[in-house]
Amino acid sequence: MSVAVVLGAAVWPGGRPSPTLRRRCLQAAKLFRRGRVSHVICCGGLGQHPPSEAEVMRQICREAGVPDSAILLEDQSRTTLENLANIRALLARLDQPNIVLVTDRYHKWRALMVARHFGFQAQASCPPPSDTSRFRVLKSWLREAPALIYYWWRLRSLDKQSSG
Repeated sequence: MSVAVVLGAAVWPGGRPSPTLRRRCLQAAKLFRRGRVSHVICCGGLGQHPPSEAEVMRQICREAGVPDSAILLEDQSRTTLENLANIRALLARLDQPNIVLVTDRYHKWRALMVARHFGFQAQASCPPPSDTSRFRVLKSWLREAPALIYYWWRLRSLDKQSSG
């Protein structure tokens, strides 16, 4: 059995989840209800608007049928790298190296690269971008290309520091 790791997205004014945040949480809840994951880890710290992304995620997952006992929070991170670094202790406590990253298709390659860097056995589950305009999807893919290159470089630098 795996653990779903929901990667953060924006919280809007008034604590409202962005469509991306809601979409990812509902995907994780679906995985839980279908018995594909034993737990859901909600990742994301405080952004522009309170509460933390993880706290908003917990509420969405609860409403979608995930019991509190199956939800864990990682509410300190601000980046994909921090999300995945910070969940290591939670996964060790669960004695679970297998994760399902719940994120959008444009983000999955970078998330998988970081997860594998930390030694996780990872796969991705991506909800369809049904509530997102084509312009926003294109913009996200275009933003992701340089981010992927930056993260590749950053992870190589971390490897060199730890081996040197």
